[in-house]
Amino acid sequence: MTAPHAIREIEHLEIPLADGCRLAARVWLPEYAEQTPCPAILEYIPYRKNDATLPRDAQMHPQVAAHGYACVRVDLRGSGESEGVLRDEYLQQELDDGVEVIEWLAAQPWCDGNVGMIGISWGGFNGLQIAAMQPPALKAIITCCSTDDRYADDVHYMGGCLLGDNLSWASQMFARNTFPPDPRHVGERWRELWFQRMEHSGLWLESWLAHQRRDEYWQHGSVCEHPERIRCPVYAVSGWADGYCNAVFRLLEELDVPRKGLVGPWAHQYPQLGKPGPAIDFIGETVRWWDHWLKGRDTGLMDEPMLHAWLQDSAPPRGQYAHRSGRWVAEACWPSPNVSTRRLWPDGLGGLADAQAGDSGARLSVCSPLTIGAAAGKWCSYAVPGDLPVDQRVDDAGSLVFETAPLDEPLDILGGAVAELEIEADRPAAMVAVRLVDVAPDGAATRVTYGLLNLTHRDGHEQPVPLAPGQRYRVRVALKHVGQRIARGHRLRMSVSSTYWPLAWPSPEPATLAVYPAGSQLELPIRSGAAGVAEERFAEPRAAPPRRDSVVEASGNGWWLHHDLGSGEHVLEVHDGPGVFRIEDSGLTVTRRGTEHYRVVEGDWSSPTGTIRWKVGLAQGAWSVMTETETELTADAQAFHITATLRGFENGAQCYEQVWERSIPRELV
Repeated sequence: MTAPHAIREIEHLEIPLADGCRLAARVWLPEYAEQTPCPAILEYIPYRKNDATLPRDAQMHPQVAAHGYACVRVDLRGSGESEGVLRDEYLQQELDDGVEVIEWLAAQPWCDGNVGMIGISWGGFNGLQIAAMQPPALKAIITCCSTDDRYADDVHYMGGCLLGDNLSWASQMFARNTFPPDPRHVGERWRELWFQRMEHSGLWLESWLAHQRRDEYWQHGSVCEHPERIRCPVYAVSGWADGYCNAVFRLLEELDVPRKGLVGPWAHQYPQLGKPGPAIDFIGETVRWWDHWLKGRDTGLMDEPMLHAWLQDSAPPRGQYAHRSGRWVAEACWPSPNVSTRRLWPDGLGGLADAQAGDSGARLSVCSPLTIGAAAGKWCSYAVPGDLPVDQRVDDAGSLVFETAPLDEPLDILGGAVAELEIEADRPAAMVAVRLVDVAPDGAATRVTYGLLNLTHRDGHEQPVPLAPGQRYRVRVALKHVGQRIARGHRLRMSVSSTYWPLAWPSPEPATLAVYPAGSQLELPIRSGAAGVAEERFAEPRAAPPRRDSVVEASGNGWWLHHDLGSGEHVLEVHDGPGVFRIEDSGLTVTRRGTEHYRVVEGDWSSPTGTIRWKVGLAQGAWSVMTETETELTADAQAFHITATLRGFENGAQCYEQVWERSIPRELV
């Protein structure tokens, strides 16, 4: 690896686009770059370079720049100090702007014409999408915690079921889009730009609920539609606690370019910050990647196995882990010859075994309470206390369960399991949730992985078809990929329920599912123990100099479950956001505080309600702005109902209000 170089930082730089819009950027580059140009690394996201991502950016980009790269953080059109309005995720305007930014970077006197893209979540998405547009200067990308399939494997829908994270994320962006630009960089235009954002960003939740099946809306930006369009090398990264680990394996399998995959135990975070640990020196890993593809240096990285994955050990159920014990394993290719399918068959007595039972006439029924899912955690963990699944015994009590005998030897799972079920329902619309659970000898039950299926989507997500009550169907429920060792003496449990609230919105009315064990099976991707352990080549994460930011009000983030035994009301309360903090370098005080409430009443199918409130604001000296947003989602058997409010405050006085009330028909969701 090259020796570090002195760098300089450009806090604010404006990139002109062909239509006259200007995008704001922060740049870190070697001091020598004006004399000896170097490659540029772009991170292109809507999360505000001057405040929201500043602590994270300061931990990553200067270190990469010190190894001979111009690192550039650009705010999307309509975010941060960039002009315009941000109206939705991954619109063609965003991607076209990104291509222009790459062309602009390649033409700068401090850039040698070679550009890479790195990003996590939004930046991982648009890195893939822009790579598929093949801008000539883009030579390689690193995509973290992203997806190639915006419908089947994103925050909005899972198996055709509406995710609770869809409401959560829409509400976060509802608030983020109301932030004004920093007057230090845009001057007196800040107020005009602020009002443009409040008036025209729109209610994204309405758009996302209006597209309940896989249509052109979701196909746009889903690079799985045409993976051959990606022609540059791709490094795909995620974590088992993240919502997006499946995409790593699909990209390794589907792309026809040089590629690598890395999956740790982490939540939705860059691996150098990864929780649960162990975090790794991902900065060093990225420099090796960029040196190979942007500088033509043989770092040895591409001679190493295609995939490194953390194989987790059995662990007690916890809503938060500091560390997950396990070991790195490596695969030269994916799919791997070291992974084979093992089939287990359920029986009518709740067993799960290597041989089919003789009870061919067994029929087991379940109509799960609305409260099943209370132990599920979040679809995409952010390592917030409580957002990982807790002890599954509370959810398994309202589910069908099938369980092995205690294992005689450890069982190593690597990849995506599939539950094939012969099933019938007594309603035209129903869902099924399938979980794999690691049951310790003392009964503690840790969820290993899970999958959802809207049964009207059993033949595909494009054209849902109602169920014929009483008719048997053979359905396949794909479970989230995982790397997990089930310890000797533990049991493996398959749990099946008809609800999973609030991770997924319930079906329109209570449905009873009947499962026929003789026509069902569980397919497990078992990794051979003879394949061994990977070389421990990942170093400890590098420490960046701490920023001088002050906490004004702590966030108090966490998850709480309230149960009124008299009324049967259950409320999941979530506190989110960094709280209130002061950026000492600029004197800017930033507020971001959110609360989420998910309510359901036992037996009342019209009761599921999600209510999310955010307060976001900026203050400096005598100047302050604040916006407050509230979004409520309810449903009946025919439609989803949204009520949303946005209020803006300038120096404590309300200056803006907008209210939305929308009803969107349910399409078998």
